[in-house]
Amino acid sequence: MRRPGVFGFGWLTLRVQVAVLCVAPGDATIQTMTRTVLIVDDHPGFRTSARRTLEADGYQVVGEAQDGRSGIAAARALRPDIVLLDVNLPDLDGFEVASALTGADDAPIVVLTSSLDLGDVNWLVARSGARGFVAKADLSGAALEALLR
Repeated sequence: MRRPGVFGFGWLTLRVQVAVLCVAPGDATIQTMTRTVLIVDDHPGFRTSARRTLEADGYQVVGEAQDGRSGIAAARALRPDIVLLDVNLPDLDGFEVASALTGADDAPIVVLTSSLDLGDVNWLVARSGARGFVAKADLSGAALEALLR
């Protein structure tokens, strides 16, 4: 079974990474950029699973938080590129947290997630400032990349 975002051809496996060409006068280098992620979820098992999945797909998980308030504090301190944010947290809901995080000019990209069938949440996602929604069962590096394009 092939993992999304990783392409295999028998003995050869390729992992997709973002590359940036940095050009200075008389010099050119290519650097790969790893996107950083903060995982905010009240279930330790999901945080562990999400970390493993995203790190296997080339992301760098820079932190975890178990509720909305600590998620906001961690996002401000760690300044991740992406915040993977559970909709159902014990203190604040994910939509409130997303709104708090996405108000600044240097805000992280927020992707909401849930194990519940939320039906059509597009209007709530848009209102919160989040980039999109990924069901926990569908979480992968490829699913995140699809929202980041």
